[in-house]
Amino acid sequence: MFWNKEMETLKGDDLQVLQLRRLKATIRQAGKVPFYTKQLKNVGLSADDINTLDDIEKIPFTTKKDLQGGYPFGSLAVPLRDVVRIHTTSGTTGKPTVVGYTQGDLDNWTELVARNLTMVGLTRDDIFQNALGYGLFTGGLGFHYGAEKIGMTVIPSSTGNTIRQIEMIDDFGVTAMNATPSYGMHLAEMAAEMGRTLPTLKTCVFGAEPWSENTRKRIEEMLGVRSFDSYGMSEMYGPGAAFECEERSGLHIWHDMFFVEIIDPDTEERLGPGEPGELVITPLVKEAMPLLRYRTGDITMILEEECSCGRGAQLDRITGRVDDMMVIRGINVFPSQIEHVLKGIPEVGDAFMVYIDRVNYLDELTIEAEIRPEFFSGELRDLALIQKKIIKTLKDVLSLRTNVRLVEHGSLPRFEGKAKRVIDRREEC
Repeated sequence: MFWNKEMETLKGDDLQVLQLRRLKATIRQAGKVPFYTKQLKNVGLSADDINTLDDIEKIPFTTKKDLQGGYPFGSLAVPLRDVVRIHTTSGTTGKPTVVGYTQGDLDNWTELVARNLTMVGLTRDDIFQNALGYGLFTGGLGFHYGAEKIGMTVIPSSTGNTIRQIEMIDDFGVTAMNATPSYGMHLAEMAAEMGRTLPTLKTCVFGAEPWSENTRKRIEEMLGVRSFDSYGMSEMYGPGAAFECEERSGLHIWHDMFFVEIIDPDTEERLGPGEPGELVITPLVKEAMPLLRYRTGDITMILEEECSCGRGAQLDRITGRVDDMMVIRGINVFPSQIEHVLKGIPEVGDAFMVYIDRVNYLDELTIEAEIRPEFFSGELRDLALIQKKIIKTLKDVLSLRTNVRLVEHGSLPRFEGKAKRVIDRREEC
């Protein structure tokens, strides 16, 4: 099924003409942002200098650090009065990246999600339970409005309260659900423990964190569903920028709204189809926060074979990261964020370690931190107070519950070269 067949199947010269026109308009829009004004001036470039799509290589890359430098509203190309919504994404230190949306941006995002959900066979006859978080992160709202646009009955269940989530699936006859894959696995196991078979549930959409084919197989066997992969990030509106079709042979990224490049992350050389590298995205229709050649940090490749569904622009599923970002329960976390928090607490020493485990199919983050000797009197009560302070501060910054263990000064590893402070103990499943 198609939601917008003309755009979803656009190819060849017609697609290139559209992309080039929108790329030039995006450069003009980006020129309203001080950062891009300077960037384009430094290389002596304007929209009039872009005559073919290959000319995009003349434009410098944009990184997450560049966007954080504009905190809070320095990356906006429109007056704040034209911004109807704000989301934020995690930052590598204390400050997040602020993403603004005009009404036109929200309409485009809703259109993308409507395409995605229609593409996997969902219609206005479906009952859609949205178990992604609603809030400053972009997880829940994009899918909510896209599902409503199709005409589905939407249940904004958000995250947590798994027993109630299972009861709602049964009580309301839910046919489709959206969640992180780790939460989907947790829900499947909990349903089995409760003796619930969830017979109405037929389709699951998972995203916000990497997941394997083995995980897909186990969820489908446990829940009796078909599951589909979703990809996106706040800088690309949010989740749903790319999506699997019913063939499940790759991610269709909507080429009328995004121009895709794959580069070697070290040399920054552009790579061809079938060559894995870092995904670089230039959104082609963003109004509030245009981006030029944004380095996502995600590893994938452009697939060479065309999909039998008739849609174009297929990417391989995301296989990793070029940086040290961790994805914990759908939330992006950087070790530098944790370090920033710990260094702001005087009782904590310089050394720390981060451990990631999977407990009951959900990711758990545990931080070991050394205590400075002068702040520990030997009383357990002192340690409990310090531990409580660290946990609260980390939750405020990361929007994530963590486990914290305080250890004796000098007991954690020291590193002569690059510190390896993150130990990921999640088994492939």
